[in-house]
Amino acid sequence: MMQLRLGVVLVISALSLAGCGRFALNNHSLDYKKAKALEPLKFPDNATVRPFTPLYPAPSVDPLAIEHAPSFENKSGNRYALPRPEALQTTASSTENTTTTLGRPQLVMDGNKNPLLKVEGPTAAAWQYTFATLNSLNYKVISQADHGYEATITVNDQNYLLKLSAVGSSNTVALFKLDTTFADPAVATEVLSQIYQNWPA
Repeated sequence: MMQLRLGVVLVISALSLAGCGRFALNNHSLDYKKAKALEPLKFPDNATVRPFTPLYPAPSVDPLAIEHAPSFENKSGNRYALPRPEALQTTASSTENTTTTLGRPQLVMDGNKNPLLKVEGPTAAAWQYTFATLNSLNYKVISQADHGYEATITVNDQNYLLKLSAVGSSNTVALFKLDTTFADPAVATEVLSQIYQNWPA
């Protein structure tokens, strides 16, 4: 007998839960459409009250806009339901453009106020542009790494390491001392600013 009662309770609970979504019972989520505008609060003519302005004034809406507004209802028309998002469609050409297009560089600062040059796009192309721009400037290039994206250059009779690091499609160019600590911000700003200003169009 106890098992029968428990079974009945479980069946009723399951049906009540399923009824909320499966049978689309009215949950009054569309009642806002039946709301009516109320007149502003009126005071007796001889009453003394402080002036007030409504905190959330109701905007006036064009009746045509209401008539052509989207209807967020389920198929039964008795519950509020947002439309499902459309599937994202990507073509091969759009994917190719995002992976091969090189953005313009941006001068930024990291959390320690070290200047950086940020370039979005393919890493190899970002380094090619960086190194080509560097060669067009008055800095002596001592060496370039065979593997990786770095070059040793001379700035004000002192050698530095210009290095490009990549995380995904985001590339960062920074100037380091040969011991791989950041170069003096003034020197780094001078070098990176000149690369930024002479970047190929």
